[in-house]
Amino acid sequence: MASFGVKLGLVCASLMLAGCMQATVYEKAPEASLTSRDKDQLAKARYAKVAVPEPYRRAIVDYHRKEAPGSILVDSDNHYLYYVLEGGKALRYGVTVGEEALAFSGVARVGNMQEWPKWTPTADIHKRIEGLPQQVAGGIDNPLGARALYLYQGNKDTLFRIHGTNQPEYIGASISSGCIRMTNEDVIDLYSRVKMNSVVVVLEPKHGDSPTNPKLALQGPASSPY
Repeated sequence: MASFGVKLGLVCASLMLAGCMQATVYEKAPEASLTSRDKDQLAKARYAKVAVPEPYRRAIVDYHRKEAPGSILVDSDNHYLYYVLEGGKALRYGVTVGEEALAFSGVARVGNMQEWPKWTPTADIHKRIEGLPQQVAGGIDNPLGARALYLYQGNKDTLFRIHGTNQPEYIGASISSGCIRMTNEDVIDLYSRVKMNSVVVVLEPKHGDSPTNPKLALQGPASSPY
């Protein structure tokens, strides 16, 4: 009987572990969001279309926080952006964020939305990077990529954006000038869902609140929380 009890315990433990290890379902952003201009521009992309590491790919996940559906939450520590859905779920995207000294945190709103936006480097960026033009027209070679959501506090533009990128290899890293970058395909998908004046919460550094540790997941199946 004791032997049977031990075996039963091992089976139950195995089943519980299997449940914990259930794979997150990653998926591509739906092409239905792409306009003819999007398809034309993306086809001209000269940057390397590298695969985003699996933990940072688009996925529908459980959402344990209390932000209302339609809100955006950015967890800079873990390089995730969540678009909150109904029913305790969220769309989770991997992002590139600013280095800590340059990053934005706080509560903002979407005060402007642009497709294939032009880029006007700020005075601060001009100081740090010499030789930039005063303005770059919208298009696939523009650092803002396919879409931009402009973050406002009250009626003031914070100068921080959620936008696309022509450097998808940096998704999951902290290297930008403070803005939140997504792959062009992901930002097009997000843009199609977001409404003007939607709430955007960007957590402070060292206040990450993701139940998933992407760095552990990147170490391989033996350490993966999935």
